Amino acid sequence: MDWFSGILIFFVTCLVVQFVRLFLSDSDLQLQWAEIFGNSTGTLKGKVVWITGASSGIGESLAYRLAADGCRLVLSARREGRLQQIKQTIIDGGYSTQEDILIVPIDLLQFSSHPSTVQRVLQHFEKIDILVNNAGRSQRSLIEKCPMEVDREVLEINTLSPLSLTKAVLPHFIERKAGHVVYTSSVAGKIGSPGLGSYACSKHAMQGWLDSLRIEMYTHNIHVTSVCPGPVFSEALVHAFTDSADQSLGVIMDPSERRMTSERCASLIAVAIANRLDEVWVSPHPELLYLYLFQYFPSIAKRIANIFGQDRVSKVRRGIKSLHKTS
Repeated sequence: MDWFSGILIFFVTCLVVQFVRLFLSDSDLQLQWAEIFGNSTGTLKGKVVWITGASSGIGESLAYRLAADGCRLVLSARREGRLQQIKQTIIDGGYSTQEDILIVPIDLLQFSSHPSTVQRVLQHFEKIDILVNNAGRSQRSLIEKCPMEVDREVLEINTLSPLSLTKAVLPHFIERKAGHVVYTSSVAGKIGSPGLGSYACSKHAMQGWLDSLRIEMYTHNIHVTSVCPGPVFSEALVHAFTDSADQSLGVIMDPSERRMTSERCASLIAVAIANRLDEVWVSPHPELLYLYLFQYFPSIAKRIANIFGQDRVSKVRRGIKSLHKTS
C-alpha cells in the first residue's frame, strides 16, 4: 500500500466514524466533541448563574446540574413556592448553602421591573457571570386560526422578555468586560413546522438578535450561546398557547414518547456553557437530521417538508390534542 492509499483510507475511516457518531448521537458534532474533549463543567464552579424559567423542565434540571458543578444560582419564575422547593432540594443534596441560591420571583412580561431586578441580584452576589434566558411558552395552532392576540403574547414572552432582561444585564457585563448570555431556543428556531407558526417566529427572531449581539459584544469579552433543543420531557404542552388567548393546550406528555429527558438536555447545555459554544443543537433523531438537512440543503429540505408535512397539517386541523396523543 502506498502512502496516498494510506492517507485516503484514514480520511475515509474518519468520515465513516463521524457519520456513525452523527446517527447515534443526541447533539451536533461540535457539542459531542466538547462533551468528550472540551472543558469540564467543573470549570463553572463559583460562577453566578441566573436561570429564568427555573421552576420546571429544562430550567429546573439545569439548576440541579449547575449546583452540582459548584455554581451559585439565581432562580427565577413566577411560582415562588416551587422555586423554594427546588432550592431546598439542592441544599438537602449538599450542593449549596442558603446564601448560594437566591430566589427572585419575576413576571418577565413586566419589562419595567427588569433593571431593578438586576440590581437586586447584584446586591446579593455583587456580580452576574451567566444569564440563562430559559423562560418561554410554546404554542400550538394553525396560522390561519391563530389570533393576533396570541401571536403578540408568544412574541412578548419568548422574544421581547429575554431581549429586555438581557439589555438590563448588559451594562454590568460591559463594565466587567466579562459575561455570558445563554438562550434556550428550539429546533423551531431553525425549522418551521405546522402548528408552531408563532412559536417558530419568536425563536427565529431571537436567533437573529443573538447573532447580532454576539458580534457587537465580541470586543467586550461577552459570549453568546444559543441552545436549540428538540423534543424534551417538560410541562411545555400543559401551558402551550392555542388559538384562544384564554385557553392552554393542557396536554401531559406521555412517558413512552420519544423525547430527551430534561436532565440530559441540561447536561448538554452545561457543556455548551462551559465551552462557550455559539450555537448548539440538542435533540435525538429525526429532528437532529432535519437540522443538518435544513442547514446544508435548505431548498431540498423545504421541498421535502412541503410534501411530508401535509400529514401533520391534517392532524392539526383535526385537533391539536389528538395530534400529541398519537404522535
